[in-house]
Amino acid sequence: MSRDRPLLPAYGAERPRYWRSLEELHGAGIVAERDSAAELAEAAGLDRRELVKYLGVSFAMAGLTACTRQPAEKIVPYVRQPEEIVPGKPLFFATAMSLSGYATGLLVESHMGRPTKAEGNPLHPASLGATDTFSQAALYDLYDPDRSQSITYLDEIRAWPAFLSAMRLALEKARTKKGEGLRILTETVGSPTLGAQLLALLRELPGARWHQWEPNNRDRVWAGASAAFGQPAETVLRVDRADVILSLDADFLACGPGHLRSVREFSARRRPRDRQRFNRLYAVESTPGVTGACADHRLALRASDVEAFARSVAGLVGAGAAAAAPNDFARAVAEDLKSHRGRSLVVAGDDQPAAIHALAHAINASLGNAGETVLATDPVPVRAESQIDSLRQLVADMDKGQVDTLIILGGNPVFTSPADVGFARAFEKVALRIHLGTHQDETSALCHWHVPEAHFLESWSDARAFDGTASIVQPLIAPLYGGKTAHEVLAALSDQPEFSSHDLVREYWKDKLSGDFETAWRRALHDGVIAGTAFSPKSLPSPKSLPPSSASAPNPEPGAVSLEIRFRPDPTIYDGRFGNNGWLQELPKPISKLTWDNAVMLAPKTAERLSLANEEVVKLEYLGRSIEAPVWILPGHAENAATLHFGYGRTRAGRLGTGVGSNANALRTADAPAGGHGLQIVKTGRTYSLATTQNHDVMEGRALVRSATLEEFERHPKFAHEMAEEPEPDMTMYASYPRNEYAWAMAIDLNACTGCNACVVACQAENNIPFVGKDQVSRGRAMHWLRIDRYYSGSPDNPTTHHQPLPCMQCENAPCELVCPVGATVHSAEGLNDMVYNRCVGTRYCSNNCPYKVRHFNFYHYSTKFRAPSMRMLANPDVTVRWRGVMEKCTYCVQRINEAKITAEKRDRRVRDGEIVTACQQACPAEAIVFGDLADSESRVVRRRSTPVNYSLLGELGTRPRTTYLAEVRNPNPALLAEESKRS
Repeated sequence: MSRDRPLLPAYGAERPRYWRSLEELHGAGIVAERDSAAELAEAAGLDRRELVKYLGVSFAMAGLTACTRQPAEKIVPYVRQPEEIVPGKPLFFATAMSLSGYATGLLVESHMGRPTKAEGNPLHPASLGATDTFSQAALYDLYDPDRSQSITYLDEIRAWPAFLSAMRLALEKARTKKGEGLRILTETVGSPTLGAQLLALLRELPGARWHQWEPNNRDRVWAGASAAFGQPAETVLRVDRADVILSLDADFLACGPGHLRSVREFSARRRPRDRQRFNRLYAVESTPGVTGACADHRLALRASDVEAFARSVAGLVGAGAAAAAPNDFARAVAEDLKSHRGRSLVVAGDDQPAAIHALAHAINASLGNAGETVLATDPVPVRAESQIDSLRQLVADMDKGQVDTLIILGGNPVFTSPADVGFARAFEKVALRIHLGTHQDETSALCHWHVPEAHFLESWSDARAFDGTASIVQPLIAPLYGGKTAHEVLAALSDQPEFSSHDLVREYWKDKLSGDFETAWRRALHDGVIAGTAFSPKSLPSPKSLPPSSASAPNPEPGAVSLEIRFRPDPTIYDGRFGNNGWLQELPKPISKLTWDNAVMLAPKTAERLSLANEEVVKLEYLGRSIEAPVWILPGHAENAATLHFGYGRTRAGRLGTGVGSNANALRTADAPAGGHGLQIVKTGRTYSLATTQNHDVMEGRALVRSATLEEFERHPKFAHEMAEEPEPDMTMYASYPRNEYAWAMAIDLNACTGCNACVVACQAENNIPFVGKDQVSRGRAMHWLRIDRYYSGSPDNPTTHHQPLPCMQCENAPCELVCPVGATVHSAEGLNDMVYNRCVGTRYCSNNCPYKVRHFNFYHYSTKFRAPSMRMLANPDVTVRWRGVMEKCTYCVQRINEAKITAEKRDRRVRDGEIVTACQQACPAEAIVFGDLADSESRVVRRRSTPVNYSLLGELGTRPRTTYLAEVRNPNPALLAEESKRS
């Protein structure tokens, strides 16, 4: 994108006006129709008295203006329309989104200068064309009406020049002392340009200090690498080369650097037809996660017991002294790893102690995996340092009065810092406190200056992926609220405060891009990656001797109340930075299916021993501190342990995130930020309602998810069809619909799906699906057109977890069509079950008659109830916004189908296979979803449906769904299966 590309001004910049009537308020979309004055007042953000007052003024103005002529408002057309902008034709721009210092490449769709949808960049190594939930929901954060919208000094609005003047004075004062008293606090910095700016400032002011902190850091990763190799190193996984994988409490298929690539490579080797390439995954975990759900064997252990297990495996594979009395699981895993030397992989979780990371390095080196299935490179962050040590030093300096000026560039340390560090108390001793942030949050409340931070879609920057590949972050829209970047704030401390982010990024890369700079620059913007910037693998020395055992409290006695507690980032709102994102707040968590809250997770036996039930409020007492949280019993959780996700409990997060959930940070300590022993649970006698999208944990006697082992599949390839009778297609009392030129269908591979929920958010973003709030979710009224059901099989103590995405089945014999009295749900000649919103009168007969429960009813004006005016820019213009009283459902992204058909007709040909990619299919990192044309015998969807494991969900009902499933096939270790059968 060129610098002179026309950008939209901030939305809502038009002149103020009076609204003359309720009808005009409604027509302008500011408020929706309401059943009562109370609801109308709530929508307008007023109480009843204020509403009557303002309406009275409006009616008075209406009487006055009846005798006067309003000035004409003329629309001014383009003098010269930008040639790249064509109304109705979106543009796509490559950029990158950073999270905790690591970038994911994106292609962002733009309509008339406003970004509307994020997709993965196929050329980016961390994306490969896929996305996760956070990048899909990034557009919501861009248009969030609660974003900080002005620079403030002591809560009074100031201009940017006033801030520059204050910075100039602070800089002059710091220069007289060579930087003494100046501190800068950032999150993990992976931007090469920002890192260069910070290092240049430290060279100019050697007395200044740069600190890093964020709650989900990689301190233990760097410490483990240093213990093994004597230096920090980045671990790059090559999951596609691994036949056997052991996960040591590492949810590497759900989060962390490069997890999208890991999912793609893992799922590509789960094809039952290719036994030689079918991998095997062992997962040892304390809290049930996505990786454990995908594992062929899973062992539930407390986090503090994982190290003993890892030492047993290390001893058995020859990576150290043999551990005493390894269990059967460890023996089987070790034998499997040894039989696949050079083709196995051991992964340690980021929040596990440094000793376990060093053990993982030692095991991989002993098995010959180093350089094959796991590579080592230079760290991606500019500084791979201990962030907790850095934060402690900063707090100590503030306590001593050695900090005159503290500049916080992003993050929310007042909320996220450990409880025992005392950051907020020491922070108030600093003479000048400056905060750059997206929201007026807990940290900005204690600052003198607050500067609104530009969203990454509004700013220029750069970022590195997990393997070091650099990308240019380019904006798609001008800052909606005049936000600034960290580059610009740091430039204010230099001799060139007028430098923009664009200038700074170009200046950094000017002598680093090969060939003609302008050509290379434009190529980098176009591709979304800078060629040749990936880090080369390092040849590291062999790991040193095994590290000493980590200090661990003894196991609690049977019947004791003391438990181990684990703190993990939340699967949907992360560390709290997405707490005001309605899409992510309402997104069901992959395993628990909770929304709008966190809860203390307990194993069924632990809850039974403590006489606790779901939704009971308990007091968590830990190391002299306490909070309250509701209980949620989670099958497969480690016994005598509890898990509480952090990120909730915000006090200044916006209208959606404030006061939601329990603040786990109030219990976290600097010595053990991931948790430890000593938790006491005390009953309060109260209950708290939790909203979940799935209340059933059994399959209700129906073979909804069909699963078998690899050996069973080889003996009975058509096992999925043998699990339920399905009538022949011609056994129906209804006439077949005439097949037109196309016959659209979808096939979903349950063996590849990890249940990550990226498809759910992608569908919501593409189809203008509203969120409805906790109360409506509790009533079963969640509006997601695509949901992922989670089922269990086996013992509740260590069950097998199954995931099943469920869009509309697009039945050929659709039960919903037969009962609609107004013909609102109809069948197209191409096999789509269409909804005619104009006809729908809201009887909901179709929903009652749908066996899959994939139809959703607008009980209220959801599309406007939670939408401020700025949120209207988020809407996809190719999809209508539904109204109250209308049923809606998945349409296979019919807007994308029609777009491809129009393009094909212009070129006088058929739509080719792969030209239509639905939103859910495009987001899926596992490539579990395939869409195509049944009339094309060579299409991928036809090939999938012709496999022996393909089956129809509830096909015995004779609905003949166009959406079918490929059954699960797992690859368990025969030795472990034999042991399990003996125990049973």
